[in-house]
Amino acid sequence: MRLLEELKVGNLTLKNRIMFPPLTTGYEERDGSIGERSFHFYERLAKGGVSYIVIGDVAPVNTASPTPKLCDDRQIPTFQKLADALHAYDCKLALQIFHPEYDVPGVGRMIMGSRMAAMEGQKAKEQGDMAAFGAKMAEAKKLSDEAYAKLHHDMQHFVSEATIKQLDDIKEAIAQCARRAMEAGVDAIEVHGDRLLGSLCSPILNHREDQYGGSFENRIRYALEVVAAIKAAAPSLMIEYKLPFITKNADGSNRGKGGLFEEEGIEFAKCLEAAGVDMIQAAQANHTGNMGDTIPPMGTVPYNWTLPIARKVKEAVHIPVATVGRVVTVANGETILADGDADMIGYGRSLLCDPDIALKAAKGEPIRECLNCNKGCVDAIQSRRYISCVLNAENGDEATISIRPADAKKQVVVIGAGIAGLEAARVAALRGHHVDLYEKEDHIGGQIILASKPPRKDEILRSIQYYEKILPSLDVSVHLNTECTKDEMNRADAVICAVGAHDFLLPIPGADGSGVVSSWDILSGKAEGKGHCVVIGGGLVGTETAEYLLKQGCQVTIVEMLDKIANGESATILPHIQADFAAHQVKQYVNTKVSSIEEAGKLVKAVQTSDNAEITISCDMVVMAAGSVKNHLDVDGVTAPIWYAGDCSGERTAAIAEAVRSGYAAANEI
Repeated sequence: MRLLEELKVGNLTLKNRIMFPPLTTGYEERDGSIGERSFHFYERLAKGGVSYIVIGDVAPVNTASPTPKLCDDRQIPTFQKLADALHAYDCKLALQIFHPEYDVPGVGRMIMGSRMAAMEGQKAKEQGDMAAFGAKMAEAKKLSDEAYAKLHHDMQHFVSEATIKQLDDIKEAIAQCARRAMEAGVDAIEVHGDRLLGSLCSPILNHREDQYGGSFENRIRYALEVVAAIKAAAPSLMIEYKLPFITKNADGSNRGKGGLFEEEGIEFAKCLEAAGVDMIQAAQANHTGNMGDTIPPMGTVPYNWTLPIARKVKEAVHIPVATVGRVVTVANGETILADGDADMIGYGRSLLCDPDIALKAAKGEPIRECLNCNKGCVDAIQSRRYISCVLNAENGDEATISIRPADAKKQVVVIGAGIAGLEAARVAALRGHHVDLYEKEDHIGGQIILASKPPRKDEILRSIQYYEKILPSLDVSVHLNTECTKDEMNRADAVICAVGAHDFLLPIPGADGSGVVSSWDILSGKAEGKGHCVVIGGGLVGTETAEYLLKQGCQVTIVEMLDKIANGESATILPHIQADFAAHQVKQYVNTKVSSIEEAGKLVKAVQTSDNAEITISCDMVVMAAGSVKNHLDVDGVTAPIWYAGDCSGERTAAIAEAVRSGYAAANEI
């Protein structure tokens, strides 16, 4: 298997071609050093067989951003501890050094001044001096507003306005960061060619008129100087360069701003090789305001979507080339390597989903494959939360959460083969129990099957396909078309109830009309959309059902009680929904409450909550998408201990991440 072959990169020998590319995790300590959460996360990847891990967005200066930092010698021991741990598994560690495109010291001083003023204000308040309190709090707000105004300005203009001294100071900070990395026993530096460096390279963003602006040679000058500074400060480290390309969207518009267009980018790759760079990662340029442009969600771009540009870089240079971007499966990676289009495969989101890709590939075991849903990972990055995968209950908690071997083998009954029940069955069996899994339908998957029907969503079926592959190899007996009896429950040592939920119809006049159906009816094929459909409920299910109806050729109007539709949807997916709705002229009534449905689903009456204005909508069908309600299992007379998982485990129904985690936790407690 080519993925498991060694790769020589500079002075390093990587044991295989599987790379964890730079992803911001949010696991670092407040000062940016490597704490226990980060340590155990990366160590778990190394245990899984990854040969090369890149820690993303390591700042060489003390930024206010919640990213890892190596800007002080006192932080070296935390990185050294991690490097030593990874080396025990023959895994190499790289730090992706980046500098944001703003005046970090200047913004930092203003933010610190704001915090100091606020602290002084609170102290004055404690002393009863309300006049001083008010003045200091006003000062704090003024400084804070000025700091964020400067930050907003700098993000657009710093690249063109930074002085030579500022650029020299940044270059020296990057060099010193590399020196600290070398002293910590880190193996490599990945230069973040986006952000400040990409902005300077960019013909779109760089408007300088000095030696760093204008011509191609001038725009790439600073990046090459940074490479030289790193080599001088840390001569023993392998150097990788993340080379961002500005590509084209389907409509011909530019995708990304910070980076280079194809022709210049390929020439720059040759310059990087000549400058002593050991590996190039061909990547999509950022600076778009939407992370979906660099980490696209399911169904929006082809698999291996950045490969065409990686292939051209590979043809132009003699050093190894890494590729990233929706390389979901081992088969995808094998094909890329076999075709000679790249030398290293970045499995980013995929390794969040299953950190054991390398080990399982070697053994031929089923791999839990990423959905590219962006729900737990990219959304978390944008919301400054811990990164996680909706299908992996262990992300970020590797030190405390793992599948524990059972003290004694038990007979476990799991009722319901939705995602929560499937995960419960898997974990219980891996712990050493025998599992009987009961499902009243003729298939497993539960609501995942419905969720796969809207446009761009069929990839979610990979979550179920994993269990179809893994359960036959475990001590799990699957009983389809079967309802579990109380006698069967009582013969078990433990019961996990994962009976899910059912669709909810609003209790309003006319809801029982013949022209009223639920979103579940539409998505399951029990009902077919026709003509003009009014979808009541503009949450995630409502908007996806609306898109499904549009695909069927229906006209759609959405009525939603909240002030916006698709509340909680991924920021990387929302633009695609909005574009679809705009193209099909979907009318949206927000802050609107339905009061009645009349004429057997031909007329919807509603009231706008902002001004109590009445609205009447004529239609051909009403589709209810008002949510779901948990199912209840009759356990009267059941003597076996019962655990609950998924939708039926709490007062509110569960999203996929909560369903998986509750199934995992229930099985791990038995």
